Amino acid sequence: MGFERPPAPVTVDAAIAKDVPLYIDAVGTSVAREMVLIHPQVSGQITQIHFVDGASVKRGTMLFTIDPRPYQAAVHVAEANVAESQAALDLAKIEFQRVATLIGSKAISQEDYDRKKNVVEVAEAKLKQSKAELETAGINLNYCFIRSPIDGRAGQRLVDLGNIVSATNSQSLLTIQRLDPIYADFTVTESDLTSVQQNMQKGSLLVEVRMPDQSQVVRNGSLTFLDNAVQDGTGTVKLRATIANPDHFFWPGRFVNVRLVLDTQKNAVLVPAVAPQNSAKGPFVYVIKQDSTAELRPVTLGQKQGDLVVINSGVKAGEKVVSNGQLGVTPGGKVRVQENPASLADQVKRPGEES
Repeated sequence: MGFERPPAPVTVDAAIAKDVPLYIDAVGTSVAREMVLIHPQVSGQITQIHFVDGASVKRGTMLFTIDPRPYQAAVHVAEANVAESQAALDLAKIEFQRVATLIGSKAISQEDYDRKKNVVEVAEAKLKQSKAELETAGINLNYCFIRSPIDGRAGQRLVDLGNIVSATNSQSLLTIQRLDPIYADFTVTESDLTSVQQNMQKGSLLVEVRMPDQSQVVRNGSLTFLDNAVQDGTGTVKLRATIANPDHFFWPGRFVNVRLVLDTQKNAVLVPAVAPQNSAKGPFVYVIKQDSTAELRPVTLGQKQGDLVVINSGVKAGEKVVSNGQLGVTPGGKVRVQENPASLADQVKRPGEES
């Protein structure tokens, strides 16, 4: 009697059928939704700083005070000029009314009448000019009190108390960035563009975003921007997802892992990602038959789903495949199945589920 090889000890899993996402993975960058550079609009000395570096600020929060005294004085001068122009106009109107009653009786000349009328018109123009100057002075005074134009987080201030700032240069006082919601900018290749466009027509696409150092934490957002051209030289197109970020988990400038979910593959067959093996003819799995023998089955692989992988062809749901011990298996050889307590159904997440 010839030597009979003992059954190879293996771990097996039954292939399952489950709806899984079809996706594109990319590396992106977190980008603040809004970023504002605070510049002075009047010149003067910084007399007060109303925030601390890195503080969260609301729209309208006071940031800096530029010495308002010169501008308050300009307002007083402008108010006086308005009052003077108003008085001059009132007097001109009274004098014009007097001559207007006499023009019919020829008691005054047409030239005197026209002169008085012109005086009124000049006084009216002067009053408009004075009011405009008062409005300008008021605007400049208001510019002394610099407030945040958006909700966001303040960066490091670029001036100190007592510094002289000027509205005539490009000096920036502070940067404020809005962090909630936040953008995740990424690219896809032009070969994926058609699929993205087709699925966008069905509705808003789900985007899953993770930090590289906390990949187990998934934040869901939606695709909100697709650029209008493929970038020259790279063959990629820019996309943008918007993600709620109330706890500032994402930070502008940091890299993020992005998964753009295009569609759902219904009743996909899944096996452990470690089950398929490679040969010169392509990937294969060992399928365990009823008589405890192993059949080498060529397969076509789909996308990975966590610790699982989609089998597009070659295995049916319910068939048992070898997930551990493949090196000891020979095609047609006997195997000894060891218990595997893990459930495949618990290892795959539907789109939008957090890990």
